[in-house]
Amino acid sequence: MSRFNKSLDMLNGSLWDKILRYALPLALTGILQQLFNASDVAVVGHFAGEAAMAAVGCNTPIISFLVNLFLGMSLGSNVVISQLTGQKDLEKVSKAVHTSMVISVIGGVTIALIAELLAAPILHLLAVPDEVYPMALSYLRIYIAGLPVIFLYNFEAAIFRSQGKTEKPLIALALTGVLNVGLNVFFVVVLHRKADGVALATVIANAVSALILLVMLLNEKTAIRVEFSKLAIDPVLLKKIMRIGIPSGLQGCVFSLSNMCVQSAINSLGTVVMAASSAAFNIDCFSFYIINSFGQACTTFVGQNYGAGKEDRCKKTLKYSFLLDGAFTIVMCILIVTFGRPLLHIFNDNPGVIDYGMTRLKILVIGHLFSFQVEVFSGYLRGYGRSALPAAITVASVCGIRLFWVFAVFRFLHTFPVLMSVYPISLGVNAIGLLIATTLFMRHRAKSREKDFAAANV
Repeated sequence: MSRFNKSLDMLNGSLWDKILRYALPLALTGILQQLFNASDVAVVGHFAGEAAMAAVGCNTPIISFLVNLFLGMSLGSNVVISQLTGQKDLEKVSKAVHTSMVISVIGGVTIALIAELLAAPILHLLAVPDEVYPMALSYLRIYIAGLPVIFLYNFEAAIFRSQGKTEKPLIALALTGVLNVGLNVFFVVVLHRKADGVALATVIANAVSALILLVMLLNEKTAIRVEFSKLAIDPVLLKKIMRIGIPSGLQGCVFSLSNMCVQSAINSLGTVVMAASSAAFNIDCFSFYIINSFGQACTTFVGQNYGAGKEDRCKKTLKYSFLLDGAFTIVMCILIVTFGRPLLHIFNDNPGVIDYGMTRLKILVIGHLFSFQVEVFSGYLRGYGRSALPAAITVASVCGIRLFWVFAVFRFLHTFPVLMSVYPISLGVNAIGLLIATTLFMRHRAKSREKDFAAANV
């Protein structure tokens, strides 16, 4: 069996190198995806003008809301399948895979229908300027139409990642990303479309990605193989997936809702600031995907080892994930600040856009020094199936502080740097809360094991 097709052995041997082998393809997947997303902004910024660029940018928190919901829900499948893999219960692994496929389709269609009805009211709530609104609405509605295939892709990717096969989603994305860029140029430059052109390109590319992963799952030789005749929902496994996935999805959603409030405040500062924030966001996201990849690695490794009863390896997973994530985060932050200005020029040459964009980048990289801790601690707790705890802490700290900041502090100190400073402040509080929660949880697990050991030796 080739290394490409072989599942990663998370239960035996060294951990740090396997965490790297898991996380790096996952990070590269996110970076490539962001590169292709950035091509949307770059193409419209150069060929359709600042208004079209702002139309794509002001939809970023809405898109983030929907994507975070999908990622959170699919994380439930990742954890359940990982734990069952650690238990070597291959029959239940197969049932969990097919349950995940069914709920991905049903969930994607349901959320798309609801989102289409809410598209216009949400943009009104975000106070999108009149000159941007028509293009923003067109972009959003086309993107929403593609939610079912985006939902399907995320669940398919989660299935592969539960086995350590992070290369396969990477291959699918690499192939369709090139298609996405080509379609961006075709729709905007050749057909003279604006924001709606890049939205259509994104939907087509995501549909092809989902199809590629489906073909891979149909041809799998392991327990995660998909067979159409087995597509059905197992009620017990569905409950487990939802118990983990819903809090994770809600955490991402509420997190994004707070960012929508921040985006609304950004919109009040004018089109140039909106365009600058959009460009800076696309650059800053590269560091986030690296940070998040080690958090997901921590979740999957802890899930499998917890399922196998190897809790010492769970602790080691936390340690290595923290150290590796911290090192990569620091390097990425240095690179972003060093090369931020020339990178911003890729999106737009307006000096105002460049200056405001650098302001956002310099402030947000400080937040990443806390963000990697948030991701690793959250990932550790989720590996045990405890997703409600990090969700509650994030909602209380990050979301609460950001809402207070927008409606209280920014109202009286109406400047872009003041608004952006809410990111490192809220993430710092979140990191402290999760550190305390993780420490208490580890102590609780240690006491439980001591009691079990004492009872077994009575």
